[in-house]
Amino acid sequence: MQITYATRAAPGTVNEDCVVAGPDWAVVLDGATAPAGVDSGCVHDVAWLVRRLAGALSARLAVAAGGPLTDLVADAIEQVRASHAGTCDLANPDSPSSTLAVTRRRDGQVECLVLADSPIAVRGRDGRLRIVEDDRLAHLPGGRPYTLEHVRAHRNRQGGFWVASSAPEAAHQAVTAAFPEPEVDQVAMFTDGVTRLVEHYGYDWPSLLETVRTDGPAHVIGLVRQAERTRPIPGAKSHDDATALLATMPT
Repeated sequence: MQITYATRAAPGTVNEDCVVAGPDWAVVLDGATAPAGVDSGCVHDVAWLVRRLAGALSARLAVAAGGPLTDLVADAIEQVRASHAGTCDLANPDSPSSTLAVTRRRDGQVECLVLADSPIAVRGRDGRLRIVEDDRLAHLPGGRPYTLEHVRAHRNRQGGFWVASSAPEAAHQAVTAAFPEPEVDQVAMFTDGVTRLVEHYGYDWPSLLETVRTDGPAHVIGLVRQAERTRPIPGAKSHDDATALLATMPT
């Protein structure tokens, strides 16, 4: 695959997104920024968790480890969990967490896995666009607005939503899809710092993907920053970390 990507922190912050890629795979993560005053029970910050999850999973993908993506993700979460089990309260419901999205080209298939809100857009050679997304956080019981306690009670729970944190079983709750490789032209992966363009700024999925294809991931992030400055989203962060990746399949 030919892969291009860009990632940019929200102004004045540490980037809690992470992207890693190899010849036939790509991983995108988006750490959940800890709310002010919340005790996570962990001596590490969100960026620490995100980078170690990225490293653990990419190590498995880089050696072409077999098995379903769900198993590889579960193994990576377990490895990171074990690395700080002796220093941190991993039962804390506010333990650092991250979204996770994976694309892998293997055995004639293009496989996708999405855990929480970092979606994958798959463009077919016929021009058809399919979105692999996990929108469970947007549909918690009771509806918005969510309190911190409501989110905490539904995180990594059946009927709630799932994230990569300290529970390996979350991997088996991910949204997965597979497409015959000959039918796939391009795959785009995003964190929600970029999908703001779809959710708030008038883009739809076809126009977002066309912009990434034509102008590249860095340009798309620039569009996000421009929109954030001119039209702030009520009740949301002024800026968010933003990552976009485009993978083109070989012909």
